[in-house]
Amino acid sequence: QVQLVESGGGLVQPGGSLRLSCAASGAILRAWPMRWFRQAPGKEREFVAAINWISGERFYAESVKGRFTISRDNAKNMVYLQTNMLKPEDTAVYYCNTRRVDATGTTTSLEVWGQGTLVTVSS
Repeated sequence: QVQLVESGGGLVQPGGSLRLSCAASGAILRAWPMRWFRQAPGKEREFVAAINWISGERFYAESVKGRFTISRDNAKNMVYLQTNMLKPEDTAVYYCNTRRVDATGTTTSLEVWGQGTLVTVSS
């Protein structure tokens, strides 16, 4: 019953910015980690960023570190990816993702994916 829906993608020039949003529905709790992935045409899906509200830690792929910021608004059931200083190589479909945490606090292998939002960086 948990669903994720991304939005905010579009066409931007190199050096520009976009804020991607992921709306969550269903019983997603604070303990569930939220992640962003991306996939360019002809390439494998790759990790972009993650946020863990238990530890407060945020993780980023080396390719986006210092340019992208992941955040979460529990009151609105939203997770965001602020993308700055965009490069043509950032062009991809961006997906949000979460992993289910069970009643004992253990992170399971069950994942939920959104449908993706396309980011195109071009002059």
